[in-house]
Amino acid sequence: MAILKNTMNKVSTGIFFWALLTLTACVTINVYFPASQAEKAAERIVDEILGQPATKPEEAKKGALMLFSQPTHLISSVSTLLISNAHAAQPDFSINTSAIKRLRSSMSSRNSKLSAFYNSGAIGFDNKGLVAIKDKNAVSLKERGTLNSLLRAENKDRNALYQEIANANGHPEWEKDVRAVFAKKWSQKARSGWWYQSSNGAWKQK
Repeated sequence: MAILKNTMNKVSTGIFFWALLTLTACVTINVYFPASQAEKAAERIVDEILGQPATKPEEAKKGALMLFSQPTHLISSVSTLLISNAHAAQPDFSINTSAIKRLRSSMSSRNSKLSAFYNSGAIGFDNKGLVAIKDKNAVSLKERGTLNSLLRAENKDRNALYQEIANANGHPEWEKDVRAVFAKKWSQKARSGWWYQSSNGAWKQK
């Protein structure tokens, strides 16, 4: 009987660790670009720069994720821990570093000077998240030097902003994703009469 009991204990232990290894193998920790969080962050920044009221954040919705149930309490606890770690790999989307704040402030200050050119149709938001000349004839010769200087400074800040946001979130390779989200938000937030580029490069007026 003692031999049989020891054998059963070994079998039970083996089954437990087999189940544990199988569960561990099934849980893959992936860190993906959090598009939804990025869009909310971009909207806040674009509203701030363009001087529009910030959109009120939606209340977080609580959800429950059920993987499967196990009769063994310990295996269930390990399952919860692994799933929690997997969700922890999805980082909060950070936009509050000193470098990002400096760029946001610089762009907000510059927007008052750019607004007149947006209103005249001389410039608009391109599909790369930058500001481009749409109609140079809408700008007097006297003002062209000023406009070119403003555009260089603005686009330098925008390029830096997208990279800084990606860096702040620990994924420099997200720069293209961040840029794409901002390009979408700039066009969405353009005021009536302003121009923006569609994805195929065609200019459209809001």
